[in-house]
Amino acid sequence: MHKLSEQEIERIVNLLREGKHLPEDYKAILFDTKKEYELIYADKEREEDILADTMAVPLQKVKTFRNGQGGNGWTNMLIFGDNLQVLKTLLQMKQEGKLKNADGTPGVRLVYIDPPFGTGDEYIISKGASAYSAKTMGARFIEFLRKRLIFLRETLAYDGSIYVRIDYHFGHYIKAIMDEVFGPENFQNEIVINRFKRQLLNITRYNVATDSLSYYTLSSDAVFNEQYRKRICSFCGSEAPPQWRGMSSPGLRNPPERIILGKKLLPPRGRHWTFTQQKISQMEAEGRIRINDSVQYVDLDGKRIKGLPEYLQTEDTPIDSNWTDLKGYVFGAKYPTENPEELLRRVILASSNPGDLVLDCFAGSGTTLAVAEKLGRRWIGVDCGKLAIYTMQKRLLNIAESKDWENTNKKYGKPPKPFTLYNAGLYDYKMIKGLPWEQYRDFALKLFQCRDERHEISKTELDGYLGADSVMVFNYQKHKDAVLDRDFIDDLHKNLGSKIGRRFFIIAPAASVQFLEDYIEKGNTKYFILRIPYSIIEEIHNRGFTKIKQPVSEMDVNDTVDAVGFDFIQVPTVECQYSIKYFTDNTKGQMKLKMRIKG
Repeated sequence: MHKLSEQEIERIVNLLREGKHLPEDYKAILFDTKKEYELIYADKEREEDILADTMAVPLQKVKTFRNGQGGNGWTNMLIFGDNLQVLKTLLQMKQEGKLKNADGTPGVRLVYIDPPFGTGDEYIISKGASAYSAKTMGARFIEFLRKRLIFLRETLAYDGSIYVRIDYHFGHYIKAIMDEVFGPENFQNEIVINRFKRQLLNITRYNVATDSLSYYTLSSDAVFNEQYRKRICSFCGSEAPPQWRGMSSPGLRNPPERIILGKKLLPPRGRHWTFTQQKISQMEAEGRIRINDSVQYVDLDGKRIKGLPEYLQTEDTPIDSNWTDLKGYVFGAKYPTENPEELLRRVILASSNPGDLVLDCFAGSGTTLAVAEKLGRRWIGVDCGKLAIYTMQKRLLNIAESKDWENTNKKYGKPPKPFTLYNAGLYDYKMIKGLPWEQYRDFALKLFQCRDERHEISKTELDGYLGADSVMVFNYQKHKDAVLDRDFIDDLHKNLGSKIGRRFFIIAPAASVQFLEDYIEKGNTKYFILRIPYSIIEEIHNRGFTKIKQPVSEMDVNDTVDAVGFDFIQVPTVECQYSIKYFTDNTKGQMKLKMRIKG
């Protein structure tokens, strides 16, 4: 390890005192990264900080569809919100034993994501309606995706797998990031898939025809079910009939001889028989072994043998990493860049079993969820776009009308299993205030990641802790006109002031707080007010957050892609008054409409 000189130490100290960044060449000296290689870019955060600082969000149940129609203790989840914070919540659910596969294994068995590709594009459906955005670019996009990959790794079951669809713009960077996050030893395949094919003329480079899936596992024990397809030509991609092939391969094996159609035969010189004796016997029973008398060969002993053993290829072959036999996207789909069901069917069948949990946190049009539903898997879908959430609800509720894979002339014909829509980081304020007190208290504590530990100080009941500091959930339901004003803080301080530390937290509905300050200082104690809805206080968390911006039109439904924090939706009350003016001859005149919107 390089020993710092006195001049280097002095330089580092001076830079830190001035609040300046250290040069990159000091990183390897000061910090042991323990990695053979890594991708370096601006504003790259430590994994430990990402896992610790990302805030979880309580999931507010909006509605369960087909409630009471089965489910075996599990209800599939469709979640509207920022997927980074949702992944922190799902990780906590895993740690609490609430995220399990049907066989009891904790965690998600399979993750499939098709994230925005960081191209700067806006994807439009029709009439200006935005489906999703890929405006996060460059290093910001890499870090945006890396944060989510870290949480996805932590959320996976020990034998889980992840597939990430990416294109040529950032695929090489994301491959390096996935090596860092999952380990290069857990890289399994780069799978080539189709994309929209452009046939542009008079260009200065080749038209781009493929995307790729980066396939990683969490360990060598990952679930993998070998998949097969009709035999195709290795070069043209068209279906090809099985052919008879010579049954020898290069290299020597021991023992060299095999019993083939009742004869003990040695393989050709420098080669070995392709199959084991057990496999040969099985193929003979299937009628797939013959002796071609028109071919002669010299065996290992130098003898000239008339008649070469041959085998007939199977109708189906194991699927390799070339998936260009499938469509890349659904042509003519209303939702842009919609993945085809055939693609997800292959992924889900290969890397999960019935009853396993499948997660897509860039769920888009819901292909992953729909295919998981048809294949008897449990599923979780997350998206921050309202249009995506509406599209998925409709698709799942109408899944019985979708095509059946086994018989394309028939419909699937089965209704979906129960699934629940949740809001995450975006809550209906009236619904919260209408909760029974214990449910509201639990929600409030989880919202600010407080420990639920009731305790008393000077006979004052408190609800928990934020770090080492006490927390009170203001009980606005206790009295009809209860408000949190300066007098309340004065009374609290008189009772607790000498018995608490420098900080004390009060969680309260914003409408119940009668002052604007984020905290009120009394003596040596600051009484912080955590409002619902709230602004997170920089002094508490040492970093800023922004509220999720609520779209006001279909043009900006995806402004929430890179937002962090919480905001609340509150359905307004609209009052209307109608009046019609009549003339003296009783004919109708003008109609007046007065409308008042209450916040």
